[in-house]
Amino acid sequence: MSIKWVLVISGIVIGAIALLLGVNGNPPNMGVCVACFIRDSAGSMGLHNTETVQYLRPEIFGFILGSFVAALLFKEFQSKAGSAPIIRFMLGFLMMAGCLVFLGCPLRMVLRIGAGDLNAIIGLVGLIIGIGVGSLFIKKGFSLPRNYRQSPVEGFILPIICIFLFALFLWNSGIFNTSVKGPGASHAPIWMSIIAGLIIGFIIQRTRFCFIGMAKHVFLSRNYNMALGVVALTLIILLGNLYLGKFNLGFENQPIAHNDGLWNFLSMMLVGLCGVFITGCPLRQLANAGQGNSDAAISVLGMLVGAAFAHNFSYASSPAGVTDNGKLVVIIGLLVTSIIGVIYTYATNKINHHETNKNDA
Repeated sequence: MSIKWVLVISGIVIGAIALLLGVNGNPPNMGVCVACFIRDSAGSMGLHNTETVQYLRPEIFGFILGSFVAALLFKEFQSKAGSAPIIRFMLGFLMMAGCLVFLGCPLRMVLRIGAGDLNAIIGLVGLIIGIGVGSLFIKKGFSLPRNYRQSPVEGFILPIICIFLFALFLWNSGIFNTSVKGPGASHAPIWMSIIAGLIIGFIIQRTRFCFIGMAKHVFLSRNYNMALGVVALTLIILLGNLYLGKFNLGFENQPIAHNDGLWNFLSMMLVGLCGVFITGCPLRQLANAGQGNSDAAISVLGMLVGAAFAHNFSYASSPAGVTDNGKLVVIIGLLVTSIIGVIYTYATNKINHHETNKNDA
């Protein structure tokens, strides 16, 4: 089977799973949202105290462990680390900030589009422009330092933590905070959530499916294979919502969303730029971490802390709109990320120039 069809089928399966989770309890237009799930999980562990978004989402463990199993089965598990960990933490933090100002990761953005939310179209434009700017930096030479092989123990740490936390959750869920109202109180059955997460994690590891990677491939190499998968995912969501009577075309009265176009655009632009620099959307970061990449695990840690900060310092949006703190964080994030791009582009070109002169000598 060609890679095009593999990606199309993968998109259909991920979309169908998102619909299934939505029908069975997950919040509206949020069958799968990595940013929202990390935010809820941060609240469940007491990292923030917003009572409406606290639930230890089993899907997160599934994404990581599904990728972990796939990497082991296909001998692709490689423990690597050492590529600008502080920068990756910061970019993960800022990517989460952008997601929570927009109210969703790139996957939820697609789910919202498939449900008729036109605010998400504005977010999509911002995401694409952010990815385009990041791709321009890459064309000019941007690169974070290389990583290095580590002991396998390093790569096993995160999957082991996930297994421990999930087992603890099954044994006594009362240990963790759980919302009684709001998005955190809406969730699919645990068994369905973990199986769904495992399947999606497995697919992401095998196909490298990524919403940010899709656009980057188009910009840098005119490769549209992954775009076909995203289109297939969007269509299955659209058809599913039409069938279920949940399609609502417009800007107003969209579930768990706001209609501030400027900040929908800028926040997703920040997500796209950060995602290009750390090579992947939030879902891809979880899958990479599951296959032994500790640099991706650092980005995931940055996202977790970013989610906690978003609520502790009131810069996460709500259906009522974007907060002043949220606007400030997005502006600062775009500036900081652009500076990182300039610095590492200059540094990489300088190193390459030095190596060229050395070889010529």
